Amino acid sequence: METIRLYDTTLRDGSQSEDITFTVEDKIRIAHKLDELGMHYIEGGWPGSNPRDIEFFKRAGRVSFQQAKIAAFGSTRYPEKKVEDDPNIQHLLKAETAAVTIFGKSWDLHVREALSTNQDENLRMIADSLTYLKNHCGEVLFDAEHFFDGYKSNPEYAVKVIQEAEAAGADWVVLCDTNGGSLPSEITAIINAISGKVRVPLGIHTHNDSELAVANALAAVQAGARQVQGTINGIGERCGNANLISIIPNLRIKLGLGCVTDGQMRRLKEVSSFVDELANKAHWNHQPYVGQSAFAHKGGVHVSAIQKNRQTYEHIEPEIVGNQRRILVSDLSGKGNILYKAKEYGIDVNGNDPKVRKILDTLKNSEKLGYQYEGAEGSFELLMRDALGEKEVYFEFLGFRVIVEKRQGDAEPISEATVKIAVNGVQEVTAAEGTGPVNALDKAIKKALIKFYPELADVHLFDYKVRILDEKKGTRANIRVLIESGDKHKKWGTVGVSENIIEASWQALVDSIEYKLNAFEKKKDAL
Repeated sequence: METIRLYDTTLRDGSQSEDITFTVEDKIRIAHKLDELGMHYIEGGWPGSNPRDIEFFKRAGRVSFQQAKIAAFGSTRYPEKKVEDDPNIQHLLKAETAAVTIFGKSWDLHVREALSTNQDENLRMIADSLTYLKNHCGEVLFDAEHFFDGYKSNPEYAVKVIQEAEAAGADWVVLCDTNGGSLPSEITAIINAISGKVRVPLGIHTHNDSELAVANALAAVQAGARQVQGTINGIGERCGNANLISIIPNLRIKLGLGCVTDGQMRRLKEVSSFVDELANKAHWNHQPYVGQSAFAHKGGVHVSAIQKNRQTYEHIEPEIVGNQRRILVSDLSGKGNILYKAKEYGIDVNGNDPKVRKILDTLKNSEKLGYQYEGAEGSFELLMRDALGEKEVYFEFLGFRVIVEKRQGDAEPISEATVKIAVNGVQEVTAAEGTGPVNALDKAIKKALIKFYPELADVHLFDYKVRILDEKKGTRANIRVLIESGDKHKKWGTVGVSENIIEASWQALVDSIEYKLNAFEKKKDAL
């Protein structure tokens, strides 16, 4: 199996995204994840541009990587300057990396407008820089910046640029669609046109300004490129770079080309989520291959078919990329959804049981009222167990009261909640203050129950979302509250709906606690 080399530039090109900043520690941690994923090259940054990248290369030089080569990135020498006196070139050498990548202009427009020099001097800049670096480094890569736009403008000069790079000793020539404006057909045609004009292996570097970065990268590979550059999750300047999380399985599964092992590919979702976490970005649920919704099935027809043969609505097995199948429940659900979820929850139910129809009817009626169970599977499991007579009752709700008081103009409001419940006939009334009415309610109900069920001490609220369901009614509109709770082992979602936001929040909070207690007892019974 032919191997395509993977070159990751998340730590350099990816960090140029306007909403992303990585610390040195972030970059070291990401580099190790990329190495474990099977990257052949990891571009660490531009050591001549900022102290953070200089520090990264110092630290990266003191740790070992399984297979990845760390690459420093920079530009050719300045016009009319000696290469040995160029500070950027010297910074590249001081980084002491296994590989060095420099970019040079291959579009005559950039030579004229951006560099303010002539075409011959640009060729000398490329030759001098690569020859000098090759004499001091083990491996040197040349990024032909704006190559495809340059070829469209002046094909003869664009080819001269990459030939000059080859003659100067570049180990790789990487063709760049820097503005991200090319079509896959153009990428293919241009690479075919230069075939035979250089013997050095070619790489591809594409941007996503036309939503074609992945398609263009794959087209380049099919045309002969043997290295692909990109970033994790496609992050990068402007609209981003080619997304390696999509490129890797497309290379491996769709094109049958080597790039990572099967074991490494199963880490795709993990690495994708890890980089988003360190970038402080919410993971894109609909991201191909690794998103939470990538293998989620909602329509009853789909679910019924999936149960018979997963190929009916899945192009690959989700486990191959570290993902998993999800069956959603909604008013579009059929009996197949219910049976699948019952199996997932460990509930034994016969498909012909009339209770299944009862669950389905209850589900659809609830969603008419505004309930949504796609993100509240804890509430749905309780609904299902209740319909089957398997839901345990651990406490009786008697009432609650919430007071919000603002005493001074600049002071923060004070929220206090009082909860009255009964456990096995024993009444309990507790009060608690919180940073808001929902927080106060959460504290009060746990305070009331924890003496009876100490396992609730491990339950914490992780996320709280409010959705207005009918904006035409203004403040009288129905409100849906989705809560994500969890303990040391797992997380679960619950939902509440009401015209009163406190009541909706209470419903979701109570479901969260009842889910924990039912799950805890089920676990004890299993032991």
